[in-house]
Amino acid sequence: MGLSIGILKERFPGERRVAVTPKVIDLLTKMNASVSIESGAGVESSIADADYAAKDAKVCANAAEVLANADILLTVRAPEPAGLRKGQVVIGFCDPLSEPQLAAKYAQAGATLVSMELVPRITRAQSMDALSSMASIAGYKAVLLAAVELPRLFPMMTTAAGTVAPAKVLVLGAGVAGLQAIATARRLGAVVSGYDVRSAVKEQIESLGAKFVNITIGAGGEGQGGYARQLTDEEIHSQREQMKAVLKEQDVVITTAAVPGRKAPILITRDMVHAMAPGSVIVDIAAERGGNCEVTKAGETVIERGVHVMGPMNLPATAPAHASQMYGRNIVTLLKNMTTKEGAFVIDTNDEITRDSLVVRDGEIVNERVKALLGAAAPAS
Repeated sequence: MGLSIGILKERFPGERRVAVTPKVIDLLTKMNASVSIESGAGVESSIADADYAAKDAKVCANAAEVLANADILLTVRAPEPAGLRKGQVVIGFCDPLSEPQLAAKYAQAGATLVSMELVPRITRAQSMDALSSMASIAGYKAVLLAAVELPRLFPMMTTAAGTVAPAKVLVLGAGVAGLQAIATARRLGAVVSGYDVRSAVKEQIESLGAKFVNITIGAGGEGQGGYARQLTDEEIHSQREQMKAVLKEQDVVITTAAVPGRKAPILITRDMVHAMAPGSVIVDIAAERGGNCEVTKAGETVIERGVHVMGPMNLPATAPAHASQMYGRNIVTLLKNMTTKEGAFVIDTNDEITRDSLVVRDGEIVNERVKALLGAAAPAS
């Protein structure tokens, strides 16, 4: 008997993505899997129930029916485990390093939880890296938000009324989101600069036609897993003083810096915002983790001395059709890595991808970092 897969309608506020699209069901079928999906799960991604039914997926009237049919749930955001039975497997975003309490609930339910956030950034796992897929969408959408909010045009225009100078855009952070933001701003005709504490990405920034901003912080900013490392207090102070001078010249700033499992680092202080020209725009992609700008408020646009500071939430969900398409391939590829040729689901902790992404196994928290976080949060006896 093959895998029994369930897809629930996402219930997190503002979440418009769906974990699996009809095209991806073809991949599941090749794995000898059957699929049950809750009616309406794909509506926000412009996918009708009939599109799933055409791929031989069973469309269920409600979540309870899906839960009864499925052994493995593929989700965008792992739901609360109420209603799960022992042994059920849930794969999805669950933010275990910031919200370890959800993992504890899964353990109490006797379920298994696999985190899309913890898929290691190694070559073999690139096709499973949903964080990168979603970050590319976030970087693209951040620039579009800025272009709408900015009271001037992005490209240079030569008209009968004179020449309009191009907007100046600075992107802070040159990970996947930052590089996509640079590319998008360039396509819109802006003069673009990029900055990252990791000097190794200078070539990537310049390859997209942007100028690399040189700010001296001492030791390199490269951390583990290709992420930026946590800076010292001295390095942060030096970085901010140099950055303030750069910000004065910008029309738009896109901030993308994040350290896994930690509050986003403050790159732009209130004082630095005050140095910017009225009408300038900051789009803080890191708003959900506290923000890279000191005045950012998640889900809001704050006007600070004429500077518009935007704190958008869940940008990938604002492009649900393509976001779901990309995410679906990521999650099914991860599932395939945990499936034998005969179609049996197997948790092999000798496999680095499985070992790193596994948070809870049959009611036991197995991720050491999550266990440490829960231990630190436990009251002293």
